[in-house]
Amino acid sequence: MNLDFSTEQKMIKDEALKFLKKECSYDRVKELEESEPGYDPKMWKKMADLGWMALLFPKAYEGDGGQFMETALLLEAMGSMVVPSPFFSTVIQCGLILTTAGSEDQKKTLIPAIINGDLIMALAQYEESGSYAISDIAMEAKPLADGYVLNGTKLFVMNANIAHKLVVAAKTGADKVSLFLVDAKAPGVNIHKLPTIALDNNCEVIFENVSVAKASMIGDPGSAESVLRKMNALAAVAKSAEMLGGCKACIDMTVDYAKQRVQYDKPIGGFQAIQHFVANMLIDYDTNHNYLYRVIAQIDNDQEYEIDAYSLKANTNEAYKFISERGVHIHGGIGTTREANPGLFFRRVKADEVICGDTPTFLDAVFEGLMAKAG
Repeated sequence: MNLDFSTEQKMIKDEALKFLKKECSYDRVKELEESEPGYDPKMWKKMADLGWMALLFPKAYEGDGGQFMETALLLEAMGSMVVPSPFFSTVIQCGLILTTAGSEDQKKTLIPAIINGDLIMALAQYEESGSYAISDIAMEAKPLADGYVLNGTKLFVMNANIAHKLVVAAKTGADKVSLFLVDAKAPGVNIHKLPTIALDNNCEVIFENVSVAKASMIGDPGSAESVLRKMNALAAVAKSAEMLGGCKACIDMTVDYAKQRVQYDKPIGGFQAIQHFVANMLIDYDTNHNYLYRVIAQIDNDQEYEIDAYSLKANTNEAYKFISERGVHIHGGIGTTREANPGLFFRRVKADEVICGDTPTFLDAVFEGLMAKAG
């Protein structure tokens, strides 16, 4: 298995980093976090003009037909700059759902709009129970003659406050959960931005007698579990790429600080305890970074990847937590302040950890997958 990056792939990551450092510095990130939309619409459009949204989509729908590798490289760059954008919810979560299960009309209408930067989407899956299990979804979609009526509440819906369309998981029968495409401004849809430690665009969305047409269903009735399972495995790998980009940036800024911060007449980087901290940070990063691109190679070569995807995300959760904590620790008191940059990563750890499923959920999935393979 060749895990070397091609010249084109190296260029994608280098150019993405160059663009983001210019357009979205850490100071700019802090400004966007405190703004109402929580992202920069002009930068979003520039990202679309650069072709970033097109990489993952098939050529039949105006995409580049690229492999998962190229998108992961972009996500690494975005993670290193902690870019607040709707890329993950729109391109990764909802984009993968549309590509996997959408009708031809849905794909031809929505995917080009995503690629052009004209459409932002959000996935409304999780509820007040806090469960990741699709079978625990309580929100109902009651059938009518010409469609369905949705009632219920969704929590932690990323970017719902800026989304044009929502992908909503709701029960259409006793044991059936289906996916629906809902206009974010439809009558009965109420969106409230939640206060979070990550200062991100997580929202509560309340649906009160929201009417949707039959054609708004994504995939077959009752197909949500299989569609979301496939999407979540791929999204877990994508989020791991973003988190590992953050890990590397946190290590780099911590090493730079340790070289400059003088205590007892020498840079603190000269003390063995600090060197051990940094060495362990780098080991955690390198181990998971190599694992990331092994899993991506499996995806792009149509090999089995689901168990490895879950294992990768569980391990990356712990690595990001450890690296960001050590980064703040080595910076000392200033590391906890808004002025310092390590806190940008430290505050995002919990938010990123629970996306697609938390560490215990992924470890359980790894165990179940291995037991199933063992027979």
